[in-house]
Amino acid sequence: MSIGKLMVFGTHVIDQTRSNDLYKTRRKELVGRIKEQFPEKKDGVVVIFAGFEQPGRRFVQDSSFFYLSGINEPGVVLAIDMDGFSTLYVPAFAQGSRCQWTGVELTDSEGPLFDHIDEIKELGRVEKGITLCGYPIEDEYKGLLELISQQIKKDGFIFTLCPRNSNSYCWQRLVLERIKTLKSELGNVLFDVSSIVEQMRRRKDLFEIEQIYKAAEVTILAHEAAAQAIAPDVNEREVRASLEYIITGSFSEKAFPTIVASGKNSTVLHYSENNLLMKSGGLVVVDAGAEFNHYCADITRTYPVSGCFTDRQRKIYEIVLDTQDYIAAIAKPGYWLCNNECPEKSLNHLAKEFIQDKGFGDNIVHGIGHFLGLDVHDVGDVNKPLQENDVITIEPGIYIPEEGIGIRIEDDYWIAKDGAICISDGLPKKPDEVQLLVRQNFSEDEEMCRQVDYGFLEDETDA
Repeated sequence: MSIGKLMVFGTHVIDQTRSNDLYKTRRKELVGRIKEQFPEKKDGVVVIFAGFEQPGRRFVQDSSFFYLSGINEPGVVLAIDMDGFSTLYVPAFAQGSRCQWTGVELTDSEGPLFDHIDEIKELGRVEKGITLCGYPIEDEYKGLLELISQQIKKDGFIFTLCPRNSNSYCWQRLVLERIKTLKSELGNVLFDVSSIVEQMRRRKDLFEIEQIYKAAEVTILAHEAAAQAIAPDVNEREVRASLEYIITGSFSEKAFPTIVASGKNSTVLHYSENNLLMKSGGLVVVDAGAEFNHYCADITRTYPVSGCFTDRQRKIYEIVLDTQDYIAAIAKPGYWLCNNECPEKSLNHLAKEFIQDKGFGDNIVHGIGHFLGLDVHDVGDVNKPLQENDVITIEPGIYIPEEGIGIRIEDDYWIAKDGAICISDGLPKKPDEVQLLVRQNFSEDEEMCRQVDYGFLEDETDA
């Protein structure tokens, strides 16, 4: 049963700034690739599930669902047949109930139609609540189950996102496993196309590059605010608050939990407590990213709490920065993020070799970078060579817990035809520039710099 048009208000909206043709083009490409990979399976339908809301948490759409639909509403299902005809299945919530609570209304009245969706149908029975739990009962998915039954009856196939990797597409797989208990034959006609979708998502189009640039711009502003909140005896949380205020005020969200890690915490990669007082003479690692229009940035800087690096800190900082500059200069299509069989063209191996030659080979604890996009750690196989329009991070780091020194510098790079373009180069990272950025709000910055209490580092070492 068609429910006609879908009215959307409030926060869960389709991004009207994007061309509807973009989603049609992506779905057309997906169907074409499926036909190439499964030429013998001519009768099929692609079924992709949106994410689900969790009480008390911000809704985060499944990235692949958004990539193919541009729709940020939970609980809906997208079906695409082999001719590219698209159907959106939406939960039939009780009239007015969801609109009352969330500002989203599903009605037959006049309203903006998803121009790139060919048909909208009810997912199942009328729901009394305003959300689906992700563990459907038969009536809730009646419309979709009818589609699946039709495919099974005519020996058709269901193409979906169900990789064996337990870390991917958990919601998709949970719903599919539940549907299998209702339609046991589903397992015989189900085929995973997650690798195809991920290949498409990995290579960014120009619109996506633009969104990542905007996310980086917001993150740069947030970092500048954080740097100017740094001072001895200031709590890490105050720095985080300054940073996240800018992100929120810039119509963005946090791409991941902000890291503000000072002293020994700077050597803890995913430190998240952010609740200690920063001490004079120490360092603070700030790792943060804005999510703008679903696309993420990821930028890290290491700041001197007192506004000046010690000689030891500066020496290590410059090694980390030189490593990043070296890797960024050679990164281009044909190199790998990581490849054990071809270390001479593996950015990870080359970075570690560079740092090892400087005497800090035992102080490297993570890889050189990752893919970036709709997810902070975006889809992409690090064992496959870089290609034009990949977006990656380059983030070398040196960590010496016994000295309370952790230094990481991370920027976002667009892989172009002949090399890597830094998306986040607007944020200072040369040591003198970083010092000035921190000291902007110091009332007597030069005096503060001279009066650094280096004894803090000795006390921490003794502890």
